[in-house]
This record gives sequence, structure tokens and C-alpha cells, in this order.
Amino acid sequence: MTDIVPVFPADLPAPGGHYSPGIVFGDLIFVSGQLPISEDGGHDLATADFDTQARQVFRNLIAVLRAAGAGIEDVVKATIYVSDVAHWGHCNTIYAEIFGDHRPARAVVPTGPLHHGYLVEVEAIARRPA
Repeated sequence: MTDIVPVFPADLPAPGGHYSPGIVFGDLIFVSGQLPISEDGGHDLATADFDTQARQVFRNLIAVLRAAGAGIEDVVKATIYVSDVAHWGHCNTIYAEIFGDHRPARAVVPTGPLHHGYLVEVEAIARRPA
């Protein structure tokens, strides 16, 4: 039987709720929704512009992937939640910059307000490299 292994990156704050930032199960990594919470755990980015928040979200996503032994190139599916569909175009530009030539499956979901007033959240499923 395959173990479920929680992932807690040392360079990210501990979650504020009852969940793991990531889970490794077999050859897969499940990354919980990452908000633009700064590395020191502050919610100071809640009033930042979309670009700043999105870049922090992807830094947090990459930190969880690294802690699980993977990288952005190992993502097979990403789900992006945006507080307003008006952010979609800018989100797509930043996403393309972060992922480069890698094009995992993806969904962008307009949600309305996100926790703490954030504008963007990202979750992902990745493979564990051999």
C-alpha cells in the first residue's frame, strides 16, 4: 500500500487551517490551494495588485513542489481561482511566463471574493520525477 506523505515546506508558513500544503501519494503530488501569503506568514499582500499576488502564489506553489522533490515542469494539472473574470487575461500572461513551454492541463475559475480579500489562488497536481 502506498503511504500518504504530507509536505510542509520549511520556507513557507504553517497553514492556518487543518490541511497540508501538499500531499505525496505514489507518483503524484497534490498541492493545496496556495494564496498569496508572504513567506513570513503575513497577509500584507491582500491589498497588493493582481500581478504581485499572482507572482507570490506561484512562488508558494513552487516551494511546495520543491519540498516534494518536483518542479513547475512536473505539474500535470493546475486550477486557478480568480476573484473576478477581468483578471483572466493578466493571469494567463503571468501563468505563461512561469510555465514557459510547459503546458499542463488547466482551469481558470472566477469565484468572487477569496479568503482574506485575495485576488488569486492556485492548486495543482504534479508528477513525482523518477
